[in-house]
This record gives sequence, C-alpha cells and structure tokens, in this order.
Amino acid sequence: MGFLDTVIKDSGNEFASIVSNGIAAGDVDNYVDTGSYIFNALCSGSLYGGIPSNKVTALAGESSTGKTFFALSVVRNFLEANPTGGVIYFETESAISKEMIESRGIDSNRMVLFPVSTIEEFRTQACRIVDKYMKESKREPMMFVLDSLGMLSTSKEMEDVANDKQVRDMTKSQLIKGAFRVLTLKLGQAKIPMIVTNHTYDVIGSYIPTKEMGGGTGLKYAASTIIYLGKKKEKDGTTLVGNIIKCEAKKSRLTKEGSKIETRLYFDDRGLDKYYGLLELGEQYGVFERKGNRVIVGNSTVYPSAILKDPEKYFTEEVMQKLEEAANKEFSYGG
Repeated sequence: MGFLDTVIKDSGNEFASIVSNGIAAGDVDNYVDTGSYIFNALCSGSLYGGIPSNKVTALAGESSTGKTFFALSVVRNFLEANPTGGVIYFETESAISKEMIESRGIDSNRMVLFPVSTIEEFRTQACRIVDKYMKESKREPMMFVLDSLGMLSTSKEMEDVANDKQVRDMTKSQLIKGAFRVLTLKLGQAKIPMIVTNHTYDVIGSYIPTKEMGGGTGLKYAASTIIYLGKKKEKDGTTLVGNIIKCEAKKSRLTKEGSKIETRLYFDDRGLDKYYGLLELGEQYGVFERKGNRVIVGNSTVYPSAILKDPEKYFTEEVMQKLEEAANKEFSYGG
C-alpha cells in the first residue's frame, strides 16, 4: 500500500479515491434520457445521452415557456427507463395536479410531491431524504425535481409579511447559495440527478437585449448544465398542440456552451418529440440534402412533415449512426 492509499484509508472519507480509479461524485457514469434526441445531444454530446445522472441541471425561461412540462417529460422517461425508480418532486407554485401528472403518462405511484414554500424548508427536506437514501442497503434509482426555485421564499420574508413589514429580504441569494453548497455534493455522492426550473428576467440597461436567471449565483455555480428555454406556438390546424422550444446551453461542463437547438414539446402524453431537430442537424452535416422545400431521401424527395410523421421509416440505423457522429462534432468539446 502506497502513501496515497494510506492517506485515503486514514481519512475515513468513503468517497475519497485515486483519480485513476474514478471520482465517486464527479464522474458521469450514465445519463437520463430526456425523450428528445437533439436535447440529449445538447446536454451530453450524444443523441443517446441526456442529463447527467449525478448532477444538477437547470431549465430557465420566462413564464409559460414550458419549463414544468419539460421537466415532467424527463420525469416520465426516467421512470420508464427505471421500473423500480422513484421521483421526489419539490413543488412551489401549487400548479401540479394528479390529473396533470397522469395525463402525461407518468406513473403517479412512484412520484412523491413535496410542497415547499421556503429555501430553508427545501434544503432541510432534500438533505434529509438524501441522507436517508444513502443509508439504504439497496438503493433504487432516484431523481429530484425543484419546480421552481424562483418561487421559493425565505423564513424571514414570511415573518416580515406576517408582521406587515415592507422590507426586502437581502438574505435570499445567500440562502440559495448555501442550500446548493450543501446539496450538490450529496446528490453527486448519491448519484441522484436533479432538475431545477427557474425564471429569467430582462437585464435593464443592457446594450444588447440580455436575459438573466434569478436567484443570485447559487444555482449558477451548482448546476453542471444550464439551459435557457424560449418558445413559439405549435398548431395542428387551429388547435394549439404544443410548443417549439428554443434551447440554448448557457452553461455546460459536458458540451460546448452557447450551442442552440429547437425541439418540440407536446402538451399531451407524447411529451418531448423524439426526432424533432434531427433533420436540421442532418442537413448541416450532409446526412440529408434539401431540394427546395423537400428533403432528398434515397431516390425520392419527401416533405419534412412526412418524415416526422413516420420517423422510424427514415431515421434508419445507418442514418442514426451518421447523426450521432454529427452530434458529437456539433456539441462535444473537441468534436
């Protein structure tokens, strides 16, 4: 046994290790499939990846950009991929109902909803759950969601409201930073992925129109990936069926920052469109060729809408392999 091995043994830290043997809370062993190939690539550099299984991922956007529906779509895919897994959902907006959950194809028997109103309450409950989870002899897959950070208050703010004090609470950003300072490492050690939704606002006085995420720097430091969401309506005739979600990687430790994609989010149990966005990626890297308003496929030309209506016919194994190589070049560092 070398000196470094002795240091590890004497430290009593069960997560300490020689780097060549792997880093317990840092290495990403696997990913949570989001249900969208192109969004997977934005977060991980691979169509078959997704959000990291032991990190915090933030989804930020203005009101009604689909942050909650987006998170629920990932929750459904996580539960489908892990038949014995569970989800802890911290909810701050009183916007979630049993009908909403079940109408999106989510197994409500494996999802626990925790209403929380303050940062302190969220921090305490989340840490207690992780600590208890770590003591389990057999740990089934687990996922956390906080929806949303922007609506969390503080104990001081609650007291001020009760006492009719018109004073702004200046401790909120520090409390958020403290909460994630404690929780982020615990989640990494427990290999629990966490999605945090948050609001964005327009920066006043900025020369170029700029959006910023609320809540101070706590989540910015804690999250390994921060995705800004925007939207445009998706209609089927005159009926609104979903949103085209514009996604930008504002921060990423796994892929190129500043990368942008579009994906489609349905309001029903279809959730995120699995294939939307692949045509554009394919055209960019020569997998597909556009001729006018059609796409050349083999010896024929097809409308893009026809391809998306029957994706398995056109996105063959060979095509998907080429698209995976394209995704690696487009989104991965050194690609």
